[in-house]
Amino acid sequence: MDGALLILIFLIAVALLFDFLNGLHDAANSIATIVATRVLPPVYAVGWAAFFNFIAFLFFGLHVANTIGKGIIDPAIISDQVIFGALMGAISWNVITWLAGIPSSSSHALIGGLLGAGVAKAGTGAIVVAGVTKTVSAIFLSPAVGFGLALVLVLIVSWAFVKVNPATADRAFRRMQFISASAYSLGHGGNDAQKTMGIIAVLLFSRGMTGGEFHVPFWVVISCQAAIAMGTLFGGWRIVHTMGSRITRLSPQQGFCAETGGAITLFLATGLGVPVSTTHTITGAIVGVGAARRASAVRWGVARSIVTAWFITMPAAAAIGALFYWIGGAFLT
Repeated sequence: MDGALLILIFLIAVALLFDFLNGLHDAANSIATIVATRVLPPVYAVGWAAFFNFIAFLFFGLHVANTIGKGIIDPAIISDQVIFGALMGAISWNVITWLAGIPSSSSHALIGGLLGAGVAKAGTGAIVVAGVTKTVSAIFLSPAVGFGLALVLVLIVSWAFVKVNPATADRAFRRMQFISASAYSLGHGGNDAQKTMGIIAVLLFSRGMTGGEFHVPFWVVISCQAAIAMGTLFGGWRIVHTMGSRITRLSPQQGFCAETGGAITLFLATGLGVPVSTTHTITGAIVGVGAARRASAVRWGVARSIVTAWFITMPAAAAIGALFYWIGGAFLT
């Protein structure tokens, strides 16, 4: 086996490791509400979420993969060294925030790593401004949309169930949470797994292995969906606690509204090819249902620390990605 092929296999393995860590890191996004409302114990909730993470490719196109592969950094400057820097920047930041229990964005860590490595190679001219602008805008839009949808849903269901016996309503929403949690896990798998697909696909494209045109081979799709599902299966319990209870206490009704608002947001973003943060989205939705009860129900100090992590993720991952780009030059060139 020649050296070039070994390097290719190594980089694909690193990309799938990132995908696995993405699922591990973001497991809380899929299961926090259903665990916090005690509809499912964590061990069953992660299995439920992992299944829907895996089958997400059956429901969505590959628009997000195309954005990551062609819409952040000019594909013409992609090399093994750039991919290595991007992945290591994202993985390093994910591990740091996972150990600290901070629900930062795996998506924006990957984009930051890609930008850092790309700029380290070719300067700012390598940046695809339109794609980066769309992605950065989503930092603000996805939690805002999740917040708004969840808030509206709380108002709608509160009005619809105003005359229903509280115990009956509680049982109904516990059942409905199975649907909302499934939808959110589909949205999570559909958006997040595609980011790694885009990285592997552009790596193959840079080596002339996609027939001269950028596309995502089916084996890449299946591999990435399986990796993120396995990561979710192992779960990220430290972040579950932050997302599920430290921001605000949730009832089954609120859990349903948060998951449904988040799922709708992810479905829209994935359909438009916008690589949004599932962490941002569900955080906005959880804050929305908490604020619908009363502003004091939200622990704003916790929410503020999470928002701070959002803003430092991309530049931090970019700096680490640039560092690993230079490190990769020692053995990838």
